[in-house]
Amino acid sequence: MITVQEFKNKYLGEIGTEVRDKYEQELKVELLAEQIKQLRKERNLTQEQLGELVGVQRAQISKLENNTGNVTISTLMKIFGALKAKVTFEIEKENFELV
Repeated sequence: MITVQEFKNKYLGEIGTEVRDKYEQELKVELLAEQIKQLRKERNLTQEQLGELVGVQRAQISKLENNTGNVTISTLMKIFGALKAKVTFEIEKENFELV
């Protein structure tokens, strides 16, 4: 048996390596996209209806939900506002030294 953490370390590298950091970031974006899609469906909204509430095209909502396009933080905040969902961000500072 191997844990998920051990698997990630073995095949993606340790936390802090370029490949692992990219993987972790992409995973977070994918989870965010899935949450938006789930909330939209719970609110019985089509992609087009959500787009109208936010002021973007249906295609942009589709790209966001399928994690195939970029979106601004402003648009994300509008989307969550339209979905009546609270959003919180956590910022974790890393040690930083000038070389």
